[in-house]
Amino acid sequence: MSPSTLAAVSAAQLTAGLVGQVVALRRRLHYDTPLMTGSADHVARDSWWFGSAISAPSYMLAAQAWAITRLLRGPDERARRALRLLGTGMVGGYLSERVCRRRMIPTGFDPVETPIVAVGFAGTVAMAVLSRP
Repeated sequence: MSPSTLAAVSAAQLTAGLVGQVVALRRRLHYDTPLMTGSADHVARDSWWFGSAISAPSYMLAAQAWAITRLLRGPDERARRALRLLGTGMVGGYLSERVCRRRMIPTGFDPVETPIVAVGFAGTVAMAVLSRP
């Protein structure tokens, strides 16, 4: 897999994550997983460490931006491995998040949230698969 292809896919997923972060903050969409649930009053604070309903935590988005930047400079094994770990982890996040599961079914369509979730989820799967050795 060429570094530029992986960087492009990861950049599209990162864009979905950043847009998801903004939408979650505006709509007060807190994270809601089977093990933990946030609060609409603390979406901004919680998004740093736990993410939001439609975005990964800020520290993961920052690590993803770092890895993309490294890949744009050329082949980089550490960056590729980081994207594989992030993509794999985010797949689990999207599947465990209640709002994301709701948006992935036809009756849960929302004209703003559904495309963000679809691009974000597809991007995480692509990152995990394309970054394999």
